[in-house]
Amino acid sequence: MKLGRFIIPVIFLFTSCKQYLEVEPVSSFNPDIAFSNVNNARMTVLGAYGSLTGDQGYGIRISMYYAYDSDEMMGQGGTPYPDNERRDIAHYNVSPNNTQLAQPFNQLYQGIERANLCIYYIPQMEMYTSGTEEEKKQLKRLHGEALTLRAQFYYELIRNWGDVAAHFQPSMLETDLFKAKTDRDTIYDRILADLATAATLVPWRTEAGARDERITQGAVRALRARIALFRGGYSLRKSRQMERPADYKKFYEIAKAECNEIMQHRGDHSLNSSFEALWKDNVCAHQLDPTGEIIFEVAMAGGNSATGDSKLGYYNGPRYNNRGNGALTILPTYFYTFDSTDTRRDVTCAPYNIDAAENKVGRTLQTMVDGKFRRDWITNPVSLTSAAQYFGLNWPLIRFSDVLLMFAEADNELNNGPTAAAISAFEEVRLRAFGGDASLIGTTPATYEAFFNAIVKERMLEFGGEGIRKYDLLRWNLLGDKIAETKTALAAMAARTAPYNNLPTTMYYKAGSRDLIWAGSFYKPTVSPAPSGYTNVAWLGSGITSTILRYYAIAFEEGKSELLPIAQSILDANTKLKQDYGH
Repeated sequence: MKLGRFIIPVIFLFTSCKQYLEVEPVSSFNPDIAFSNVNNARMTVLGAYGSLTGDQGYGIRISMYYAYDSDEMMGQGGTPYPDNERRDIAHYNVSPNNTQLAQPFNQLYQGIERANLCIYYIPQMEMYTSGTEEEKKQLKRLHGEALTLRAQFYYELIRNWGDVAAHFQPSMLETDLFKAKTDRDTIYDRILADLATAATLVPWRTEAGARDERITQGAVRALRARIALFRGGYSLRKSRQMERPADYKKFYEIAKAECNEIMQHRGDHSLNSSFEALWKDNVCAHQLDPTGEIIFEVAMAGGNSATGDSKLGYYNGPRYNNRGNGALTILPTYFYTFDSTDTRRDVTCAPYNIDAAENKVGRTLQTMVDGKFRRDWITNPVSLTSAAQYFGLNWPLIRFSDVLLMFAEADNELNNGPTAAAISAFEEVRLRAFGGDASLIGTTPATYEAFFNAIVKERMLEFGGEGIRKYDLLRWNLLGDKIAETKTALAAMAARTAPYNNLPTTMYYKAGSRDLIWAGSFYKPTVSPAPSGYTNVAWLGSGITSTILRYYAIAFEEGKSELLPIAQSILDANTKLKQDYGH
């Protein structure tokens, strides 16, 4: 059952941040009621979960506007550009007056305020120390969930805006609501400590009882591992240089230890044996993954933004009868990064639309869309033909494959080369990708640099379209390099020079088919003669130059574009905040 269905009654219990930390009571509810018993406290924590959802959260803007352009996908191109909103964000032409900056920023702080209230009041409840064993257990879990949510909100703020103002108690206890920025490392250290505490309060998935999207111990530890890698990674500083701390390896130690702990709980979290089934039969079918591979996810529901729903599958993915945006584009170079036998390719990349008769119609290489959230897979109860824009699809934040690859990366960094355990974790991800056929996964590198490069590539293949790649490249200080490499490769592909000189110019697909059946190979020259009963599509045409290279990361500037500017309305509301990083 989705958390989102419980959010509405409590989502505005305390404050609404129309402007930066503007405190405005909107209800007669008060803490004496909200924290009077376990059930009310639970509903209040669920209200904090609500700040993850909707258009201003992971329903579209944070998940599908902010995470692009990278070397896997690009945000919406074409006219109008510049548009002072999503196209400008994607292509790094973003100003403080961009219309898509302020509300997500405010909603993240709204979530922090809601979490702060829970963190402050729940431990003060008499039942927290003097209740029944069940009451104490439930309240400690809620306390741990609130700590984890606050950490996620801060992590999202930092990875997009760098140093931000820190608030770790309810606004009613603050003497000054309008604070200057706090160094991100100070915030990171605080939330890493909070997550260490939360791990002692929150049960593992199999101990939690009812299956839902609430945070369990695996999510706490996985988030702590992820944040530790960011704390130890590169980020843009006020010097306008990408810098990492001298003691970065101690944070890799944290990441490795947390991932290892999760890996010892295979009854709680493991890989789904089928990469396609994870997305088609679970995420798109509104079914919780039985293997627990999706460790931490944002629950969406309600049919609109206000109730906490998402536009996953509408804004992105294949279109049905011209419905939907199809706004995120798979880069042609990304498609050809996949081996032809890698099962992830045809899940991540969707080279088709669906016509009114529900038949699949082939797309060109340069107009291919992402496919993990695709409307023709969505069921229960949404149908393909739905005119809705909100499909109730959850946004996965961390999967078990991420844990395996974080472990492998940290182990390689700490040992100046991978141990057998790191190689095993890395190969577990690859083996699933190739349908369990070990003969297809190749030889895993055994030296530091080669293994690191393999991790960089594998994370690209595994997490396409999940809002991870751009931020991985940032913490490795590779974003600028990978954008430049991708532009060079795209130009080579458009010119049909090696290694792209044997790609087909035309592909043929079966006309009038519910399944997309291609004639010939994506990796060989055009099949000849043209097969009977098939429709042709100009697979590799001029669109790479006229559309993709025209817009892709066009305004990226090193030492600036790695972070977003703070919205001008936020700066106007809090004059202690300063615009840094060259914006």
